[in-house]
Amino acid sequence: MPRCPRPRFAVAACLMFATEEYALPILRPLAAAAKARGQDVGWIVPDAVAAQLVPGERRITRLKDAKALQPEAVYCAANWVSPRLPGIKVQVFHGFNAEKREPGRGHFAIRGFFDLYATQGPATTRPFEELAKEHRYFAVRETGWPKLDPLFIQPPPPRDPAIPERDGRPVVMYASTFSHRLSAAPGMVEPLRRMIARGDRQWLLTLHPKCSEELFAAYRGLEADNARFFTSDKLIELERAADVLVCDTSSVIHEFAVMHKPVVTIANRVPHPFMLDVPTPDAVDAAIDRALSHPPELMAAIKAHADQIHPSHDGHASERVLDAVAAYQRDEFGVLARKPLNLIRRYKAMRDLPPLLPDGA
Repeated sequence: MPRCPRPRFAVAACLMFATEEYALPILRPLAAAAKARGQDVGWIVPDAVAAQLVPGERRITRLKDAKALQPEAVYCAANWVSPRLPGIKVQVFHGFNAEKREPGRGHFAIRGFFDLYATQGPATTRPFEELAKEHRYFAVRETGWPKLDPLFIQPPPPRDPAIPERDGRPVVMYASTFSHRLSAAPGMVEPLRRMIARGDRQWLLTLHPKCSEELFAAYRGLEADNARFFTSDKLIELERAADVLVCDTSSVIHEFAVMHKPVVTIANRVPHPFMLDVPTPDAVDAAIDRALSHPPELMAAIKAHADQIHPSHDGHASERVLDAVAAYQRDEFGVLARKPLNLIRRYKAMRDLPPLLPDGA
């Protein structure tokens, strides 16, 4: 396969490519770091995500405007990006490897869209480096995950006033995936209702944004003096506030474990030693008590897992992603092969781009 040099851009600008609402807390720390370096930042998002943008986050609605920005990179928290957008295509991932699927269909699927993979830790860096040797058209740099920067940055941000203050009771967070075959959320409604009614714990509840409206209504109905429901845009704040997480098979499990805090899982697809995995919702209550006791063997397993998936705790993953792009521009990764044509995927990417650029794709 012929090799080709990579493009260089003189203008300090970049694009954030967010197809879903959950991409916003991943890309916002990266956008802030880019702005701190003097870069102009544009957002490529559909209408539903555009409604969540805040002042200062400029939506790009025409391909012509995206090209005029001359971005040096497009940062993606999705498994695809349009080849029509200019700039180095950078995969920053929409989550940790939750092992919901087989490796070749899940976190490590190579789809031919990206020039650079900004990995989170050794557990994903090593497999992607092996894939880079095999495919030869993309580079890999371990950076950490921008979404977690707010968890570790010093000094820590002030407490979100929407999050209830601690009152001496343990704080338990509940979250769930949206996948029907893996989600414990429907079966957890009544066990949660009973545990909340007992009043011995504070509860922070959330659901994946793709869950059904009926499920959202059921969980909002669980609110009480000691239980609050939050949409997923508060995920990082909830993780920071909670003592233990209850979940099923979701990337959130790994985000929480990175803080060296215990996780109770319900019928996890691939249970690991760092999880307290139980077979049914009725077993969750006792597992929470065990998690709150911090058994030494469990805490050691949590730390070992965290060291593999995200060892950096300095809150500067975003800066390292930007540095990786700069290294790519300096050809520090060598001259790479051309990306494959992937005509079917390119067609699908062209088909899916207009909703993100409603004024002209």
